[in-house]
Amino acid sequence: MPVSDFLAGLSTDPRFVRFDRRFTQAAKVALAWYILKYVLLDGYRHLRARGLVGTAREAYNAVQGFVVGILLSLPSSRKKISSELAKTRQQIKDKLAPASYPDGVRLTVVKSLPEKGHDRAWLEEEWKGLKGLEKGDVNSGRVSGTVYHGGDELNAIINKAMSLFVVSNPLHPDVFPGVRKMESEIVSMCLNLFHCPEGAGTTTSGGTESILMACKTYRDWARSTKGITRPEMVIPDSAHAAFWKASQYFGIKLHVIPVDEVTRQADVRRMARAINANTMMIVGSAPNFPDGAIDPIPQLGALAKRHNIGLHVDCCLGSFIMPFLDRAGLNNGVPDFDFKVPGVTSISCDTHKYAFCPKGSSVIMYRSAELRRYQYYVITDWAGGVYASPSMAGSRPGSILAGAWAVLNYVGADGYIESCRNIVTASRHFAQEIKRRFPTDLYVLGDPRVSVVAFGSKTINIYALGDAMSSKGWHLSALGTGALHMAFTRLTAANVDQLLDDLEKVIEDVKQNPPKDGDMVALYGLGQTSVGPHVVGKLAETFLDVLYE
Repeated sequence: MPVSDFLAGLSTDPRFVRFDRRFTQAAKVALAWYILKYVLLDGYRHLRARGLVGTAREAYNAVQGFVVGILLSLPSSRKKISSELAKTRQQIKDKLAPASYPDGVRLTVVKSLPEKGHDRAWLEEEWKGLKGLEKGDVNSGRVSGTVYHGGDELNAIINKAMSLFVVSNPLHPDVFPGVRKMESEIVSMCLNLFHCPEGAGTTTSGGTESILMACKTYRDWARSTKGITRPEMVIPDSAHAAFWKASQYFGIKLHVIPVDEVTRQADVRRMARAINANTMMIVGSAPNFPDGAIDPIPQLGALAKRHNIGLHVDCCLGSFIMPFLDRAGLNNGVPDFDFKVPGVTSISCDTHKYAFCPKGSSVIMYRSAELRRYQYYVITDWAGGVYASPSMAGSRPGSILAGAWAVLNYVGADGYIESCRNIVTASRHFAQEIKRRFPTDLYVLGDPRVSVVAFGSKTINIYALGDAMSSKGWHLSALGTGALHMAFTRLTAANVDQLLDDLEKVIEDVKQNPPKDGDMVALYGLGQTSVGPHVVGKLAETFLDVLYE
């Protein structure tokens, strides 16, 4: 029988007609249920989180971005952008990988593995040249954050500790039991410092990995205990960029809530409005990176407990300053921020910042060992045997753990109290002097209480001011909010008055002779235009490409 005749007969069969009708009705019900549950409900939650104004702004930005994207895809636009990017690439390369080196620096270009290994004398000469490429203002206290220097004596302790454990790997605790002991004690010291000796944690390679691990943990916890398959988290827009990275890496929907414009703190009321049945966690900072504000952790803790969700406190920047404010006599009403607050379920702390440990050391802490288990990765049926790792990495450098353990034991609480006192005193002095000396030209963002002070201006181009300070050897951080900030360290704390004096001179220079170009002006000025997100992203990719040339 021809297929056409078979189908024609089937279409008139009463049994098929009844089945077809039922199937159609079921499909309609399923479609309606899908639209109701996933489209309308998601739309309502999105609107509730952003509000009418925020939603309208998002829609406008999306339409604008779509139109700009089309315009930039035109052949003439692509040609012009390619030409400008080529020029920018060369400028970046001239700064990061110049064809010639400073006077007195001689280096060998090595592109392939040498056929015969070089001797120690050759290495010593190369090391000397490579070190000579560093900017001289790094150790003179002119860089915002970046160099969390504990002094030459402490560096010697670090070098000795790391040299003793240079080949060790915590992935093999049976082979390196000493490293296992040091790692567990690093975590234990931090848990005690943050008032949760009964808690649990692991070390990581830095603040970004600590935050990534926390987000992964809450995602898996929410799936296991609440059946949440479409997880969401709510963060203030002052949170660290690592939360955006975690959102992309782990498929977590992100609700970004504007902070209070005056205090620069997380807006608890607006964050509460964004919480729904899919929310797995909320976030607070102590302090945040952009302007040094400390979020209202007690209120966020109460909110987390009310909804039975996680509260992660990002204390990466606060690290070994926040816990010592009381003992340094500098609390001044700073509210509790750690595990003493009910509702706080995890905290990230960068030991390679204000604890002065070697770069590549951070700790992620949880209120309980049960919660920490959701961070682990375990595979039991791998051909190579059972594989288990506590964090992102498999093999890890035990030498860094040895260096960190040595530093924590060498400096001790008294040393950290003193460094906290020096750094915070300098930071607060800087904020007060900005208000006193430059009341018409500069203003301080929020109420900085710890190590970071951000400032903007209503009279001059703040990015031009940043470029002018760079020409004097100061490296301030440019913020996307139209401000600059200084993250004080032990090195910068000793030079705070010189920073203020140079700032005063530069303000007058910029007012009288506004510069027309400069790195900050070019990049952040572009970022504030409609084409900014498209072109600045390309510039960032170009920057990353040049790093490996």
